[in-house]
Amino acid sequence: MLNEHTLDQLRSLRLDGMVRAIEEQTTSTAAAALGFDERLTMLVQREIAWRDNKRVARLMKAARLKVSTACVEDINWRASRSLDRAQVAALAGGDWLRNAQNLLITGATGCGKTWLACALAHQAARSGFSVLYTRAARLFDELQVAHGDGSFTRRLAQLAKLDLIVIDDFAISPVGAPERNDLLEVLDDRVGTRSTLITSQLPVRAWHTYLDDPTLADAILDRVVHSSHKIELKGKSLRDEELMQ
Repeated sequence: MLNEHTLDQLRSLRLDGMVRAIEEQTTSTAAAALGFDERLTMLVQREIAWRDNKRVARLMKAARLKVSTACVEDINWRASRSLDRAQVAALAGGDWLRNAQNLLITGATGCGKTWLACALAHQAARSGFSVLYTRAARLFDELQVAHGDGSFTRRLAQLAKLDLIVIDDFAISPVGAPERNDLLEVLDDRVGTRSTLITSQLPVRAWHTYLDDPTLADAILDRVVHSSHKIELKGKSLRDEELMQ
């Protein structure tokens, strides 16, 4: 067994996964029967897995998902929601994120929009993408505060760096010119470079009317609807937790 000083050196190099694996190997008769190359391979693989898990945990914490336990593996396909298995599988694969495309999820209250959005955002974080969940009203409030304290430009730059922003409950309450302008700023920074996921009770075709400004509505929808995937959940009300198996 390596002495404690060597293990401390490995810890100082932040090779915690390797240290754990070494400690486990010292008490394993199966590991003792392995050759040097095999044991070294196991140590390296354990370190890689350890770092991957830490990175995902860090991304999940930063994402602030409303339903952090939601995951695509737990979708209840028995619920009649017009969900397409092939489409969900393709989205879970992440190509839409790699190609900087958007996702729009619409449907009535209680049909599972938020849960599904969080499940796909969770999958994105597991795949190494940076994610942020926010409700539309909260995003608008935060941006207005940023205007007031002079941090608006810095906040826009932070949002622009995120691989995926989830804007939940869009078009729940009326918006004015400040909200429309801020939304355009956020989306404009992301066109062709980052992805945005928006959920709404209103169908996409009603968003132009909701925005109540033809010029800005055209500009906003051009940036979000272009190159977007769409999921329209149907059926009677189903609480988010019931979308799970």
